[in-house]
Amino acid sequence: MASAQRATPQQLAALAPLAGLSAERLAELAEVAQTERVQRGSDPLAGRLQGGHSVFLLAGEVLLALQGGGTLVVVGGSEDTRHALNRRKEKLARAKAITDVELLIIDDDLLDILATWDQVAASDPEGTIARLRGDPMRSSGPFSLGSLRAGIFAQLPAARIDDLLRRFERVKVARGDTVIREGDEGDFYYLIESGRFQVGRLVGGAEVMLAELKAGDAFGEEALVSEAKRNASVTALAAGYLLRLNRNHFNEMLREPLLRRIGYDDASERVRRGALWLDVRYPSEYQYDKLPGAINVPLAEVRNMFAVLDRSKDYIAYCQSGRRSAAAAFLFAQRGFKVWLLQGGLKAVERPEIR
Repeated sequence: MASAQRATPQQLAALAPLAGLSAERLAELAEVAQTERVQRGSDPLAGRLQGGHSVFLLAGEVLLALQGGGTLVVVGGSEDTRHALNRRKEKLARAKAITDVELLIIDDDLLDILATWDQVAASDPEGTIARLRGDPMRSSGPFSLGSLRAGIFAQLPAARIDDLLRRFERVKVARGDTVIREGDEGDFYYLIESGRFQVGRLVGGAEVMLAELKAGDAFGEEALVSEAKRNASVTALAAGYLLRLNRNHFNEMLREPLLRRIGYDDASERVRRGALWLDVRYPSEYQYDKLPGAINVPLAEVRNMFAVLDRSKDYIAYCQSGRRSAAAAFLFAQRGFKVWLLQGGLKAVERPEIR
């Protein structure tokens, strides 16, 4: 098999699972969909009959051999090719390329995400989602394909998404506006739809910039999860829009679903099977009584580690009491990491192996 040119939005629009998606969303999907060329005589479905990808025929002819006997010839561009070759009602035994063929390969999870969001938007008779943004399937900010695959919405059951969106409020922000102020009580959780924002903290009387946030990023969760005062200020560097969720709705619909708590014994067993301890305390605390093999990621550095830590690994976050690790676990979870929160922190367990 050899790589082919990238699929076009027009080709994607002809596929049954993608019918009805906006042109903007189809263009975004075309950036990540894989295409392949398969030579005549090869099996284009080899290893893919039970895999996690759907295979569509774009061009050429393929012979499908059915498990119950019989064969079927599928020709690129026909009605049959609107559906995936390996997702037919009839179970397939094998396939053979009658001619050189061109295939489109799409991840099944990606298809499911797109179908879910398309149907959520379509089943919104009150226009709540449209109120949050003009085009709910627009490929930007918290609704971009990347955010839906690995962001906060990807961690929630589909049945909860519609209910959650109805609780968000869309807020216009002008350049220079201070959205949250260091030292204030936590009241809202924010998702950035558009604009740029600066996170800053007072150090020795001077404000130090900690990070710059853009569309798709979130802020305000640390104070809500750890039940503490705001530890930084956030100011708009450019005009834009925010989606905000009040504390009660945040706790009910995001905090609890995303915080997966685990006891020490179960956590230790997970570590024996390959998970990693994530110590989110200050380095001085970490050096004093860290768990064996633990990685030190202080809470203030969590955002800087999104691109560093291995997303394929499992992590168990801990601190002394569980307060800081709850905030860290939520930050990682909303970015798609598999993180558990050590219930009660180090105070709640006896750990003779700590050194």
